[in-house]
Amino acid sequence: MTPESWQPRRGDTLVGTLILDEIDMFWTDCRFEPGPGWDEVSPLFEALKVAWQHGGTDERVRADQDIAAQQMVLVPDDGSEPITGGLLRIHQDRARFRGWRADA
Repeated sequence: MTPESWQPRRGDTLVGTLILDEIDMFWTDCRFEPGPGWDEVSPLFEALKVAWQHGGTDERVRADQDIAAQQMVLVPDDGSEPITGGLLRIHQDRARFRGWRADA
């Protein structure tokens, strides 16, 4: 069974909630509702958007690495194990992720 939502968290801080819209072959597309920790990480996602619009590969990779350095986990609403790693995109009220895996 696929969870219907996930909570991106940094430690105990809730960044927001990802609510499943659809799963495309590699990406899970969601609506995004910001949480108390959003303001702290939102500049990183804005930098990623700018890198994709105006930067080259190096800028895009660096922006993804800056987000990964936050060590966020996605906590599924179904009580299954938190998932880590992968790519996370958040822009306004939309989000998507891919490549995330449950920790062993």
